[in-house]
Amino acid sequence: MPPSPQQPPYPNQPGSPYGQQSPYGQQSPYGQQSPYGQPQPQNPGPYGGSPYPQQGPQPGGPQQPPYQGWGGMPPVVPPPPKKSRVGLILGIVGGVVVLIVGGLVALGAIGYKAATTFPDAKNKLTLPKTLLDDKYTFSKDLSGADGQAIESEANSSWNAKDVHAVVGTYTLGGDATKGNLVVSGMYGRFKDADQIRRNMMKGGAENAGTTVAVPVKDFDLDVTISCEVLVQDQAGTKITMPSCAWADGNTAATIAIVDMSSMSQDPSQVDLAALAKETLQVRSEAIKPIG
Repeated sequence: MPPSPQQPPYPNQPGSPYGQQSPYGQQSPYGQQSPYGQPQPQNPGPYGGSPYPQQGPQPGGPQQPPYQGWGGMPPVVPPPPKKSRVGLILGIVGGVVVLIVGGLVALGAIGYKAATTFPDAKNKLTLPKTLLDDKYTFSKDLSGADGQAIESEANSSWNAKDVHAVVGTYTLGGDATKGNLVVSGMYGRFKDADQIRRNMMKGGAENAGTTVAVPVKDFDLDVTISCEVLVQDQAGTKITMPSCAWADGNTAATIAIVDMSSMSQDPSQVDLAALAKETLQVRSEAIKPIG
């Protein structure tokens, strides 16, 4: 008997206008027929896979292991990244810059003394491309940012005139993680160089969080070099900071050398005599005639 006019042809019969149709009148949007009239979901479950266990590799891209449920192993969480060694060193170098710039700023607090004649301006302090026989490579000029306070205070003191600040950092072989050298100084016309040098040492020691571990020692070389060892507390860590300074009629500067091997060194073990000789060499390489 032919089918009733009200009944559509059997869904699998050729010529059906509905293609592959459910016997319950619903077409599966997922391309396969559900035996119960509901589409069989093929989209991934909420955890990256089908909600039904899958066996074997699945086509269509990289495979993910099936979700293990609450009783399975938790996902592996990578450890937090280690702190940057460069960031640590640069933070310490920044503390050294503040320390020795503070020593120069303290010049403005020098008391009154009978005026004497200012020397002629013959030499200037520079930041060469390298220092200590090319051992340290120039890194950054901080004269503009940190030098303004030096110039303002020094020009208001009784024994400094026509002051220009010079502040720069150097890295050991171009690598900040191996070592750093900081130069903080000025050039101009200075009276009583000995007093300037002593106040540079005193000013650095008066910075907050800083204590004097080894008092100032003077080394009589071509000029007098004064050195000391300070200890600074940076975020709960004690940092050993040896520094040396010189001052003459035209130039004055403090030198500090910082590296990972010395920043935790016992202050009493610091070789200040060797640092004084390096400071004298920095002076000879950084001073240039004016003109």
